[in-house]
Amino acid sequence: MKQLTDFKRISLGTLPTPIHRLDNVSRILGTNVWIKRDDLTGVGLGGNKVRKLEFLLADAMEKKAEIVFTTGQAQSNHAMLTAACCRKLGMEPILILKKRGVMDMKGNILLESLMDTDVRFMDVPSYDAIYDEMDRVGKESGRPYYKIPCGGSNGLGALGYVDCIREIKEQEKEMGIHFSTIVCPEGSGGTHAGLALGHMIFAPETKVIGMKVDTDPFEVITPGIMREACELLELDMEIKEDEVFHADCAGPGYAIPSEEGNAAIRFMAKNEGLFLDPVYTGKAFGGLIRYAREGKFSPDENVLFIYSGGAGGLFAIDVQ
Repeated sequence: MKQLTDFKRISLGTLPTPIHRLDNVSRILGTNVWIKRDDLTGVGLGGNKVRKLEFLLADAMEKKAEIVFTTGQAQSNHAMLTAACCRKLGMEPILILKKRGVMDMKGNILLESLMDTDVRFMDVPSYDAIYDEMDRVGKESGRPYYKIPCGGSNGLGALGYVDCIREIKEQEKEMGIHFSTIVCPEGSGGTHAGLALGHMIFAPETKVIGMKVDTDPFEVITPGIMREACELLELDMEIKEDEVFHADCAGPGYAIPSEEGNAAIRFMAKNEGLFLDPVYTGKAFGGLIRYAREGKFSPDENVLFIYSGGAGGLFAIDVQ
C-alpha cells in the first residue's frame, strides 16, 4: 500500500481544522453532537474542497498546467474555491458551469467576479459536453491545461478526505473521545468517498453516513470513487456498495431549498450562532437532526458533523 505522503500535495488549507461540541444542540437532541470546522480551511470562504485541491492542484503543477478548468452548477462552492486556489498559486482558472441554479451576480458568482475569473455557462443536461468544451478551449489556447471534475470528486481528490480521517483520529486521541458516527453532506460523492475509505483504513469502528443533497445514484458513484482511490493507494480492499451508508436529504432537488434543510439552518443559527447553507450543510444537518429525533443515536454517543462550508450559497439562495 502506498502512503498518503507518497503523493504530491501542496499546502493550501489551514489544517487541522478544529473540532468542538455543540452544547446547545446536544442538549436539545439528547446526544453528543460535535462539529469539525472544515469551513475554516483558509482559502476563499473556506470549505471541504480545499482538502481535495491540495492533491489535485499539486498534480496540475506537476504536469506544468497553466490553465485549470473545472465545472459545477452556477453557485458551485467547488468552482469558486478552485478559482481562489488557482489565483493563490498563479494559475489561470477557467470555470465552465452549467446553467443551473441562481445565476445573478451574488453568492459565489460575485466572489468569482472579484477574482477576475473567466466564467462561462453551458445549457447542457450532462457534464460530458462541458468536459469536451474544456478540451476544445484548452487546445485552442495552445497552453498546457488540467481538468478537474465536478466537485473535485475523483480518486485523487478523495485522498484529501482519507487524510481527514487520519487527522480526526489524531484529534480524538488529543481530546480523549471517540466518534462513533461521522455525518457529511454528499453532493458529488468525493468527500463521502474519502471519509468512508479513510474509516476503513484508519477507523473501522466508526460509521460514516453521507447525507445526499442531490438525487444522483451515489450508491454507485461513491463506491466507484472509493475504488479509484484504492487503486491509487495500491490498496487491496473490496468496496461493497451495501457497506457505504447514505441517507436521502435532497428534498425537492439539488440546490432547491428544502423545508427540513431550512429548519436546520435556523436551528443551528438560533442555538449555536453558526450559519449553514441551503444547498449542502443545511440539508445534511437536517438529516442529522432527523436521525437524532428518530432515536438512531444513543444519549452517550459522540456524533461528528463535517461542516463543509458553502457560505456563499447562503447569500445567493433564499431561505424561507
